[in-house]
Amino acid sequence: MIYFNNVSKVYKDAVALDDVTVTITAGEFVSIVGHSGAGKTTLTKMILADTIPTDGTVFFESIDVHKLKNKDLTKLRRRIGMVFQDFKLLPNKTAFENIAFAMEAVGKSDEEIASDVPHVLELVDLSHRMNHFPKQLSGGEQQRLAIARAIINQPELIIADEPTGNLDPINTHEIVQILKKINDLGTTVILATHNKGVIDAIGKRVITMENGKVIRDTKHHK
Repeated sequence: MIYFNNVSKVYKDAVALDDVTVTITAGEFVSIVGHSGAGKTTLTKMILADTIPTDGTVFFESIDVHKLKNKDLTKLRRRIGMVFQDFKLLPNKTAFENIAFAMEAVGKSDEEIASDVPHVLELVDLSHRMNHFPKQLSGGEQQRLAIARAIINQPELIIADEPTGNLDPINTHEIVQILKKINDLGTTVILATHNKGVIDAIGKRVITMENGKVIRDTKHHK
């Protein structure tokens, strides 16, 4: 599904990625681990073509993502759901409206919104918080809402960049379980994290990065 072919990224003096070749197949759950500055975020941004490689090529299926015109890039990005450490929710919209807004952006009808939003809120265990605003939700609930928003348009891939970075262990566990559930339903998940406990809890493929290089790629952790 995703193929990094000898990808390097150099910023002025710093090497963010150093000759990375990685294949991620559809339906996988892959954790990318490493300290801050190891290259995790650069790697995930490449898939969205937010960052352009200095060398090498990034393919999404057979598409070279960095050769896409804007219109096609928008289409590609719609196939990918993003989850961030800082949630990026719209503060003046309720939980329901935050998700509905993501559906409206891709032209879904009011009927589809009315039927799909409650379903996805149920999936992340937030049905009872439907009419709450982000500031009325705990950090864990806000992140669950952010995940619901990321999956509402049924992307083929979820990229979660340090999604548990601001959460306590209990909420972290809940987020991991939801991401596993989404993966079980067939969506490919790429999780960037520096939290070893999260990786141990998932027990799936782990790519370890250091100084922009892949230093380890283990299929099953347990």
